[in-house]
Amino acid sequence: MTTQTSSLRSRGMEMLIGYKQNPSVKLRNDLVRLNAGLVRKIAHRVSHQCSEPYEDLEQIGYLGLIRAIERFDPAQGCAFSSFAVPYIRGEMLHFLRDRGTTVKIPRRWQDLQKEGQKRQAELLRQYGRQPSDYEMAAALEVSVNEWREVKLANRNRMPLSLDATVCKQIDSTITLGDTLPDAHYQFLQILEEDRQQVQRAMAQLEEKTRSAIEFVFFNGLSRKEVAERIGVSPMTVTRRIQRGIEQMIAYLQPQLVQTDAEC
Repeated sequence: MTTQTSSLRSRGMEMLIGYKQNPSVKLRNDLVRLNAGLVRKIAHRVSHQCSEPYEDLEQIGYLGLIRAIERFDPAQGCAFSSFAVPYIRGEMLHFLRDRGTTVKIPRRWQDLQKEGQKRQAELLRQYGRQPSDYEMAAALEVSVNEWREVKLANRNRMPLSLDATVCKQIDSTITLGDTLPDAHYQFLQILEEDRQQVQRAMAQLEEKTRSAIEFVFFNGLSRKEVAERIGVSPMTVTRRIQRGIEQMIAYLQPQLVQTDAEC
């Protein structure tokens, strides 16, 4: 047995060296078949730690095996199995994280849920109707309260869809997504309200003062360039801007106080 195992390892290493030197789909597939037992072993172990089917984990594990084959360097002197295990297991764990639920259910309740599905089918055939919670709890040898908690946890384990209906009206249906605030829209709405308030405040200014502020803050001109445009000195432009800002603040403050009071 030891001789056979050593022979397989030697053959596998030869194939890995050959693949490193001259990659081909056929040789890669041969390596996958040669190491399929490693994938099955890890999938079997992981399947006992989660509620996902063994077959799904096995298929995902082969992706990890292929990644390991692609990245393995025989010159490093490392055993391929030791190199491949983190890739295979990591691929399965990524899959489980992607499929993970928002609510983490205790392992005992996951087992009860699986067993409950089997017992429910048996009792349905036996009684010709859906079994009650008391009958299910008796069949599983647990309390009625625990069985109800298991059912509730299973219903709540997946996040709600934003398309889920929360209210029906005569001519339309309101979904969960419709009730959620759009933060980006709210931000744009606030910006638009601020813009309108600033425009109203600027409309109260004397024309040259308003022009100076617009040229400097909106058009990016220097105070010297503005002075040339409106026919005054740069110092005068600075004074006009300072006075205009003070006037705008005085105009806006009562409105800000009023808005805060309304909120």
